[in-house]
Amino acid sequence: MSNEIKSYIDYQMVKIPGGNIELRDDRIKSKWKTEIRPFLLAQYPVTMGIYNTITNTSLNTFVSDLKPVVNISWNDAISFCNLLSHKAGLKECYSISNDGENIYCDWESDGYRLPTEAEWQYACKAGTTGYRYGELDKIAWYNENSGDKIHEVGKKEANAWGLYDMLGNVWEWCWDLYDEQVYGSYRIFRGGSWAEVARGCGASCRRRSHPSFCIDDLGFRLARSF
Repeated sequence: MSNEIKSYIDYQMVKIPGGNIELRDDRIKSKWKTEIRPFLLAQYPVTMGIYNTITNTSLNTFVSDLKPVVNISWNDAISFCNLLSHKAGLKECYSISNDGENIYCDWESDGYRLPTEAEWQYACKAGTTGYRYGELDKIAWYNENSGDKIHEVGKKEANAWGLYDMLGNVWEWCWDLYDEQVYGSYRIFRGGSWAEVARGCGASCRRRSHPSFCIDDLGFRLARSF
């Protein structure tokens, strides 16, 4: 079963080449460059079907298995990554301190994890230089074309690296803390959603919330180091 799970998940992952990306925080008018090592990123956000199968739950069973799973906190996403790694026979990426306050990532692990925000933005842009990798209506579900609802993955155009729904449909949790000095444990999510205005659906748009926060337009996407 472990090989079947790994083969199924990895079949839907794209090899992202190494490179560099510039990130910015408009709130404090800061810019910084980050080097990206080659990694794997899923073509689609984690779907209801995959989430329910791996966790053996019936979350949102009235919704299509091909729609992104939502109402998932950052903590839920971390737990799912470790569970999936365990079931696939891979080394878990995340470990939790004895007091439960701190979560650590082993970047050399071969298990599943969340992308960093630098990895996410780099993969989203896929070599392009603008705010988006294409015309918004063609690549994303957002508040002007979504009909106020979530949609099945892969129904809009992919970016140049074959990644779908990087903008719109659901926001996606990333690994990173937002600003620990100001916001404590708040984590970053990226990409915009079916409920978001056009401006919020861009490669460099950053949002944040508490790791226990969950809402009906926030999900996540799997990454792996290799």
